[in-house]
Amino acid sequence: MNGADTSGIIIKCLGGLYSVESPDGIYECRARGVFRNKGISPAVGDTVTISGGVISEIADRRNYIIRPPLANLDQLIFIVSTVSPPPNYLILDKFIAIAEYKNITPVMIITKADLGDSSPIHEIYGSIGIEVLEVDYSRPETIQAVRDILRGRISAFTGNSGAGKSTLLNAVDPTLNIATGEISRKLGRGRHTTRHAELYKLAEGGYIADTPGFSTFETNRYDIIRKDELAGCFREFADYLGDCRFRDCAHLCEKGCKVVEAVEAGKIHKSRHESYCTMYEEAKQLKEWELK
Repeated sequence: MNGADTSGIIIKCLGGLYSVESPDGIYECRARGVFRNKGISPAVGDTVTISGGVISEIADRRNYIIRPPLANLDQLIFIVSTVSPPPNYLILDKFIAIAEYKNITPVMIITKADLGDSSPIHEIYGSIGIEVLEVDYSRPETIQAVRDILRGRISAFTGNSGAGKSTLLNAVDPTLNIATGEISRKLGRGRHTTRHAELYKLAEGGYIADTPGFSTFETNRYDIIRKDELAGCFREFADYLGDCRFRDCAHLCEKGCKVVEAVEAGKIHKSRHESYCTMYEEAKQLKEWELK
């Protein structure tokens, strides 16, 4: 590399060494010590400037997930199987709330639709404006629909272990075949599940990061949402917030709560409100030091 500055996107970081993809190739470099002094670490997905062979600048982030460290995600894609394992709506809702909190678009992809009923997923999530796709490996157009939503975007796949993330990644881009095996080993289980992050460039454009399955970590590793910010992370509550009888309404079971009335009237899905109530109670238990 000559002395000129170049910019690019971090596609991999491992042991303090960063792989930066720029228009003129991939550079392996370290980060300037100044970031460490400021308590910042470059992350996969960051747009950075390289000067003199080291990362000298990190552009402002649109969003950031703590573990695995990923920046500037456009969408968080939930791989949900109808059976083996069946959907866990509470965990799904926790992840969707974090996506909303971070301004990351949530997208849902249903697998194993031939083995179970996918209609509740469409009903609960499609009705609130979340894009819901179904994949059927005997119908190539369903795989093409996934490629289309990935094209030109930085996306992360997440989902219950066994929901079929690796199978879908392989179908979307067969050149990832070796990589998905590595992903499973590096990210799938054990103590090192969150240490390594990598973006894989897709043949039809866009980048995909794989993340551990739901069963391997708690959602608060992604981020923590305070109880007073939680209602804003449920998009279907938006029309009712601010109209409750009490200004400090928690939207749990209070008299005169417009959210509760909407649930009773069938305008907000009961399972979504139940998830909200559970998450609110959990947020109430958080200690101040955990929120730092």
